[in-house]
Amino acid sequence: MDKNRPIGVLDSGVGGLTVLRALQRVMPSETFLYLGDTARAPYGVRTRETITAFVAQMTDWMEQHQVKQLVTACNTITVLGTDVIRGSHTFPVIGMSKGVDQVLKATKNKRIGLMATDFTVSTGAHRNEIKAADPEAEVFGVGCTKFVPLIEGNRFGSPELKEAIGEYAEALQEKDVDTVILGCTHYPFVREYLEEAFGPEVTVIDPAEATALQAKANLEARNLLQTDGAGRCTICFTGDLEKGKLLASRMLDTGQCNFEQVRL
Repeated sequence: MDKNRPIGVLDSGVGGLTVLRALQRVMPSETFLYLGDTARAPYGVRTRETITAFVAQMTDWMEQHQVKQLVTACNTITVLGTDVIRGSHTFPVIGMSKGVDQVLKATKNKRIGLMATDFTVSTGAHRNEIKAADPEAEVFGVGCTKFVPLIEGNRFGSPELKEAIGEYAEALQEKDVDTVILGCTHYPFVREYLEEAFGPEVTVIDPAEATALQAKANLEARNLLQTDGAGRCTICFTGDLEKGKLLASRMLDTGQCNFEQVRL
């Protein structure tokens, strides 16, 4: 396989842009092709059958664009979709890390908070993986249903966002957590606000960093890591392109990106 092929990054919407940022930082010479299915987001409220059908369409699109690796920059797709992707395409699939190693290195009292969608919390996936690594760890999940609409509505700095952050942070502070995982790729958009709300005694973990390192290690093992030149990026959305551009500008140097609206 040609190392000049792009790395595919797919998500149900715009949250995966936070993962794309981490990938670009770790692999600055790579070419990235991002696909956000904003026309049909959010995925978390849909059935497994519907999600897997949507994921199949997106991965077929990535196959047509000859990606050398695919990163599923969405926790819902990672939990429900990667079993459909793996084994049916020529590229390997990197799912979202749960940040277990990061969390266990950071925590001192082994009381860990999880901020995620109701669906992700309900699966128990983060809790199970953390407990498997350290049975003494305790994980407290909070479904942060108000975050995604506020983030996608560009309500940064609004009273509504401040109130939601206070509500969810307080619920975890009552559990005496000293480490918090951002279990939804949208949430790094408000990481600074969360860190302010929790204070310096709580470490906020973004698993995108571990995901990016896993993606890099996979390419190195296959001798496909691009290390020369400046990287490029094409960002595609199935829905509102201008809205996607606006949110991308909060995460990325959009002057180095091409934007396209596509149909699946």
